[in-house]
Amino acid sequence: MPRPLGELEDAVMTRVWKWNRPVTVREVLEDLQQERSIAYTTVMTVLDNLHQKGWVRREAEGRAYRYEAVSTRAAYAAALMNDAWSQSDNPAAALVAFFGMMSEEQRQALSNAVRIVQGPETPEPTEVPDTRRVTGTDTAAVADTTSTDTSGDTSTDTAPDTRADTAPENPASAPEPDGR
Repeated sequence: MPRPLGELEDAVMTRVWKWNRPVTVREVLEDLQQERSIAYTTVMTVLDNLHQKGWVRREAEGRAYRYEAVSTRAAYAAALMNDAWSQSDNPAAALVAFFGMMSEEQRQALSNAVRIVQGPETPEPTEVPDTRRVTGTDTAAVADTTSTDTSGDTSTDTAPDTRADTAPENPASAPEPDGR
């Protein structure tokens, strides 16, 4: 895991990531000078350090170099979050606390990201009801007798299909094997 970038390293990398092309020390310097007083040699040293740390690659162009990011800012942020999360002695609690700090917009972005990672939409899992009469039991016992089909298997089974929204009152009234 890469160490977090220092303030000046982050300021330089922000420009490299934003421009998304090979950049020169002079370009970064001129942009940074709009915010602060900084010397050419300082920017050159920072870019050289970032090269040594593996954040940027460089290619000689005359007597100077052009620097280009090795990975994206998103990959950097993800690596920092992963490192912080893996350091927790209770990862689930850390995630709950992190989600609690998120704005509604961030939670929506997270929801969208989860959908992307999960791939194309799959049908909702269908519960297989317990056809036995369950009375006088707690909900945990009921949950223990119910399974969920998440295999996504669409092959034809020879066993009768007992999936339905609710368990029939009379097992004889269960749908026929092809009556999904």
